[in-house]
Amino acid sequence: MTPDETATRSPGARWRAQLASCEQRVAARQPLSRQGRVTRATGLVLEATGLQLPVGAACKVQISPDQDRWADAEVVGFHADTLYLMPQSDISGLPPGARIVPAETLLLDPVPLPEDPDAQADTQASIVTDQVRHLPVGDALLGRVLDGAGRPLDGKPLPPDLGMAPLTALQINPLTRAPVDTVLDVGVRAINGLLTVGRGQRMGLFAGSGVGKSVLLGMMARYTQADVIVVGLIGERGREVKEFIELNLGADGLARSVVVAAPADVSPLLRLQGAVYATRLAEFFRDQGKHVLLIMDSLTRYAMAQREIALAIGEPPATKGYPPSVFAKLPTLVERAGNGAPQGDRPAGSITAFYTVLTEGDDQQDPIADSARAILDGHIVLSRSLAESGHYPAIDIEASISRVMSAIVPDSQFRHVHQFKRMMSRYQRNRDLIAVGAYTAGNDPEIDQAIERHPWLESYLQQGIDVQVDYSTAVAALAGVLGQETGHEP
Repeated sequence: MTPDETATRSPGARWRAQLASCEQRVAARQPLSRQGRVTRATGLVLEATGLQLPVGAACKVQISPDQDRWADAEVVGFHADTLYLMPQSDISGLPPGARIVPAETLLLDPVPLPEDPDAQADTQASIVTDQVRHLPVGDALLGRVLDGAGRPLDGKPLPPDLGMAPLTALQINPLTRAPVDTVLDVGVRAINGLLTVGRGQRMGLFAGSGVGKSVLLGMMARYTQADVIVVGLIGERGREVKEFIELNLGADGLARSVVVAAPADVSPLLRLQGAVYATRLAEFFRDQGKHVLLIMDSLTRYAMAQREIALAIGEPPATKGYPPSVFAKLPTLVERAGNGAPQGDRPAGSITAFYTVLTEGDDQQDPIADSARAILDGHIVLSRSLAESGHYPAIDIEASISRVMSAIVPDSQFRHVHQFKRMMSRYQRNRDLIAVGAYTAGNDPEIDQAIERHPWLESYLQQGIDVQVDYSTAVAALAGVLGQETGHEP
């Protein structure tokens, strides 16, 4: 276009030509991205400046600029303008001054502006970005095995239509939660009859190493009446992941399950995230009105991962080396399980959770075990002495309790449970006298009855791995062992 043609053009045409030129230049430029730099790497923690991100925000660290290799990280703390980051994978080769960029930046729903023009500036400033980590959720994950970051471990690609959900807790008003009032059949006779579990209950499985807790979890995973099973294998041996899936779950169990595996060789952040991700998946299915069985092995490894992170960023240790944040995070995780709130005409879904708690040195007063016992709705204790004698499952019935049992079982069963425990306790307290022949029959009628019934009591507590005993059969057998009528209507 010649200068004469431009001069004779209308002002509107000239403005449109200038706007079109500006639009082309803007489209050709690279979008602005915020980034920071690594200033220090010590142990498990990276320190970075140049970014302002909240705790829990997801980041990416550039390990190798030449190869464009990045590692996922998360903000675990800050001091003044310095962010503390915890990487989720190996960062060998990380150079000084490496770039750090936010991994996710999603706008929240906009806040309606008030009619008062003077108040608009403050309201607009309150619109923030959601930078917490989002991981895949959906029905298509049933039958899949994922890691703590939502990546498949079974060699199959993720379906493209999966939704993404934040890992943050979904707050439920405790007054709107449905009560625990329905018996849940777990297929294990000793638990069904003597430690009856309610749908939506949170139970702890307290055991030392090598006493059969994984086998018991596998039995409950196969036999429990639930719509969906979510399994979190957190901080355990990598060998056990495949064994639990193939031997304990089996093909039928895996078809209705989602397995999240974060074994001991991954970073503490990924172990921590794996437990939260498994809980978030269970919440997704519960919100659909389904009944979910959440199995987490183990709660102790979750606490240990948090201890590693907290100590790395400088939090002072407290009870036996555990910082205070560990005991704050345990109830936050556990309280996410349980019954949900009814939504309209749809009944409330539920999450019945079993958490294994590793008692170091078989010490039931271990800090994590003691804290977990206080926040759970009951505990099942596995005894090493029973396991060593070939008694499986090795449930110490005297040390175990279900706190909601009195509200969900008939009075007749509750009386039978007390009588069963009383007989077992009488026999155990006089076991040495009986073994050496120092007790004379007829001195105490209750001890005589306990001695007579003891073989049947022990037989009731034992069960084969491939044997399933439903709730009605367990209650009837309990009355039969005690020589009484059940008074129970199946």
